[in-house]
Amino acid sequence: MRPNPKTAPIFSILLAIATLTMNVSAQPRITKADFGKTKDGKPVEIYTLKNTRGSEATIITYGGAVVSLKVPDKQGKLGDVVLGFDSIADYEDHSPFFGALIGRYGNRIAKGRFTLDGYEYKLAVNNGENHLHGGVKGFDKVVWTAKPSSDKTGASLELTYLSVDGEEGYPGNLNVKVVYTLTEDNRLKIVYSATTDKATVVNLTHHSYFNLAGDGDILNHQLTLNADRYTPTDAGSIPTGVLDDVKGTPFDFTKETAIGARIAQDNEQLKFGRGYDHNWVLNRKGKGIELAARVYEPTSGRVIEVLTTEPGIQFYSGNFLDGTKGKNGKPYPFRSGFCLETQHFPDSPNRANFPSTELKPGQTYSQTTIYAFSVR
Repeated sequence: MRPNPKTAPIFSILLAIATLTMNVSAQPRITKADFGKTKDGKPVEIYTLKNTRGSEATIITYGGAVVSLKVPDKQGKLGDVVLGFDSIADYEDHSPFFGALIGRYGNRIAKGRFTLDGYEYKLAVNNGENHLHGGVKGFDKVVWTAKPSSDKTGASLELTYLSVDGEEGYPGNLNVKVVYTLTEDNRLKIVYSATTDKATVVNLTHHSYFNLAGDGDILNHQLTLNADRYTPTDAGSIPTGVLDDVKGTPFDFTKETAIGARIAQDNEQLKFGRGYDHNWVLNRKGKGIELAARVYEPTSGRVIEVLTTEPGIQFYSGNFLDGTKGKNGKPYPFRSGFCLETQHFPDSPNRANFPSTELKPGQTYSQTTIYAFSVR
């Protein structure tokens, strides 16, 4: 059948509109809504990143926190695999760094002090006698400036923050940019960068608590770490400076092992952390992005792989979760979430044998970490 010459132009226009609509609907997308205000009156936004497979990540500008992350299980059913809260008040009052961006320095610095270029800096002390995760008001407790975007590869949220000279005791004005991208192949990619106008130290990381089953404890999650060594600590969780071999210890996850398999063993390091809360030294081949960890949850079939440019990863088994109620009023009891924080080593500014965390004017700090989700 030949098209009617009089109707052909109209048909072509309608076809073009339909094609454009399909192309738009097939694109990853990002939406914005209000998430309330902080106690000091700053508005907080929440962004939802979605890919065309249906997976989604919601992120708030307070602390750059990932509030929820929905990915499919082996049956194709979406489920939320991170711990979080429904309100800004809960993030301000109760959060143990749920889903947050951590800085200026992720993990601990002994006694809140370090020397750089001959000058001793005194940081806020907020973890016993030590400095933890950037201090009293680290990057997890500030409101970031957001810029959303999307293209055929994924939906992205760029977050920026200026940490001023002297904030929490750190030197230099530090301009920080973090870009979250939810890709079409169910990866949450995080790209960090920072510059300074004065010599300083920087160690940025991400602090989501994962539970690939969606609820219950995480002891049957099967963990693999690409690391033959770890950094043992003293009773205050400060590294001794030694890089210990994991072989023959409860810290050997070079082969897939249940998180709970050895967590209750009579081991001094496990007693110090009330379980796992240690930095592993990754087996790196170069400077690019490499596999650091893999976790498999048998019931859901979900798998998370962690790839990073960083030299270390902190594995934390949720030892201080206490039943505080989170999203939809659901309690988060002891060991109901685990963290895999890619990083430089704890207390590096005070350990010459650890990879340096110094950043000087004219240099750019950068790191990339990917949380890649699949099913088995």
